[in-house]
Amino acid sequence: MKTKFMSGIRSWRAVTVVLAGLACLVPLSSAAITGTFYVAPNGKDDWSGTRPNPNVLRTDGPFATLNRAVKAARDWKGAGHTESGTSIHVASGAYEFEQPLVLTPADNGLNIIGPEKGEAIFSGGKRIAGWKKAQVEGKSLWAANLPDVRQGKWYFRELWVNGHRATRARHPNSGYLKVSGLPDPQKDWTRGQKRFQYQAGDLPAWATITNAEIIVMNRWTESRLPVLSVDAADNIVNLEKRSVFALEEGDLYYLEGALEALDQPGEWYLDRQQGFLYYLPRPGESIGNLEAFAPALSQVVKIEGGPERGQFVDGVVFRNLTFSHTEWCFPEGFAVAKDKPAIYPEPAPQVGGFGQAAIGVPASVLAKWARNCLFESCKFKDLGDYALELGRGCQSNRVARCEFSDLGAGGIKIGETGIRENFDLATANEIADCQVRDGGKMFHSAIGIWIGQSPGNRILRDEIHDFYYTGISIGWTWGYGPSGASNNLVAFNRVHHIGVKSDGDGPILSDMGGIYTLGKQAGTRIVNNLWHDIAGLRYGGWGIYFDEGSSGILAVSNVVYHTTHGGFHQHYGETNMVWNNVFAFARDHQLQRTRVEPHTSFLFQTNIVYFDKGVLLGGDWSKDQYEMDWNVFFDARPEAKPEDLRFGNATFEQWRERGHDIHSLVADPLFVSAAQFDFSLRPQSPALRLGFQPIDLGHTGCAVVNGAVK
Repeated sequence: MKTKFMSGIRSWRAVTVVLAGLACLVPLSSAAITGTFYVAPNGKDDWSGTRPNPNVLRTDGPFATLNRAVKAARDWKGAGHTESGTSIHVASGAYEFEQPLVLTPADNGLNIIGPEKGEAIFSGGKRIAGWKKAQVEGKSLWAANLPDVRQGKWYFRELWVNGHRATRARHPNSGYLKVSGLPDPQKDWTRGQKRFQYQAGDLPAWATITNAEIIVMNRWTESRLPVLSVDAADNIVNLEKRSVFALEEGDLYYLEGALEALDQPGEWYLDRQQGFLYYLPRPGESIGNLEAFAPALSQVVKIEGGPERGQFVDGVVFRNLTFSHTEWCFPEGFAVAKDKPAIYPEPAPQVGGFGQAAIGVPASVLAKWARNCLFESCKFKDLGDYALELGRGCQSNRVARCEFSDLGAGGIKIGETGIRENFDLATANEIADCQVRDGGKMFHSAIGIWIGQSPGNRILRDEIHDFYYTGISIGWTWGYGPSGASNNLVAFNRVHHIGVKSDGDGPILSDMGGIYTLGKQAGTRIVNNLWHDIAGLRYGGWGIYFDEGSSGILAVSNVVYHTTHGGFHQHYGETNMVWNNVFAFARDHQLQRTRVEPHTSFLFQTNIVYFDKGVLLGGDWSKDQYEMDWNVFFDARPEAKPEDLRFGNATFEQWRERGHDIHSLVADPLFVSAAQFDFSLRPQSPALRLGFQPIDLGHTGCAVVNGAVK
């Protein structure tokens, strides 16, 4: 009897093993047909990866890591399955990357797809656990022991707690201090200083102040300067690095990274010597369920073609994925690139920043030689660097319905600072229906969307806002030399709160625009965009800003309002066309022209300029190398009289005698409601009689519904 019973047990076990084997074989057969693999937080890399969930006996299921899934997809293609692409489906959860995921031409046609609901987070950070309560210098804090920090293997300047960016201990807690004086004034403004004088009481000689950095804003960039010492007797702070440009009295700055500044909920301090992270919790946070991430990588994904073989990474799709928790800062001995000849500092590790646009800061997702790739419905958030870079050789890629937020630097970079050709040229990329917001958290001079020496790109229906510097920047040639930025299209975008943020912070920098251009750009078009709430600190909060050498650009049917220094500014350039735009409510002056040149600078026709403060023209309007006509100008102040309007120092009649605005009018354009920023025209508007065409902003910008870009 016992023998028969044991025989039955053995038979049942055999059946169970067979069934379990069949459970594994069925998905494998499916993968052999479809090339579909799965990744989940409860997966294992020694499973087949062909099941979305573990089987009942937990003998098979999804992979645990993306690297393992990519290898499986490559092996599947290597087995001769080349007639169709492969797919990796990623379940909700946070995936911590020890190294960046690298995709090559072996991955052509790969689809990496996240869930429709929830988030699959590709994290370049490390989860910090083991928090304990601690008393430090009389402060009640939470502390985490980080041996890698103590051993010099890890250091970070950003931290995210419970889905929010925490503040590195900051002084002052809000607002900014001002440079009081300069012991070493510079005659050459392109060379910065390594010390400055502060107002008495602004910088206490704290014990940990040499662990801190001063971030000082000057002209159009920031410098991140480690503190060497504080001379309390003379109120001088000595710095390890030199500022990018010569500082000026009144420049804004703040300090971060000293223990003594840790005095507000949500702030943190990293003790590099002892290897402890200290955090002052926000109300309602619990030490038992604190979810904290600190960055450990500067990039989570690299897309790398094969330049030596002329191979692109072709047709890779990223959908419903989130990229988070990366950071970059100047490594030891880092040399700042000399990107702008003649006026930028020489490359040197002792310079604390970049000359413009935080251009040398890399992106969390970097592509080189990528073609026909797609980022769709992805999120790039909680980052310490740029979000996405379509760099060298990137052609015909598309970024659609993606959201970029909480960015240490900027949103998207396209192209390079140098001019390339053929296989190496970045061209014909598209950014459409995206939201790019809340940037410049660490590198304040970073840009929403930057296009370098790259032609034929399309920026369509995006919303870009809350950056301390420029919204969209195109070109990287100062003057009339060779330029690779041409035939770019910027259309139906909404760009706002540039220089000043919607929470009221800023302005802290100068010399920026809603859109900023450089160099010859034949065929570039800026069409049907809305630009508003753009502010510079000392100067240069412009809506449309044609800087050095900008030429051959068409700006048509744009609406610009609420700028500090003008709706339109041309520094210098030639044959630009500014047609059929509305420029309204600039603070200081409405239009600006800076450099006088012997050729025609621009054609300014069928525009409406409407204002209630400041003056009409700023800068130098002598020599008359510009063409202006068929425009409507109106000073909306109740006391203003049409005959009193001045075009620089000229009356309207004197202005006409110089050959300008022969057919133009000084008259109310009759907007439907200028006070409500409705700049559509009433049927009897005089602008319509002059040929002004109604501007369609109905498809401008993107919409966000329940946190998702639609």
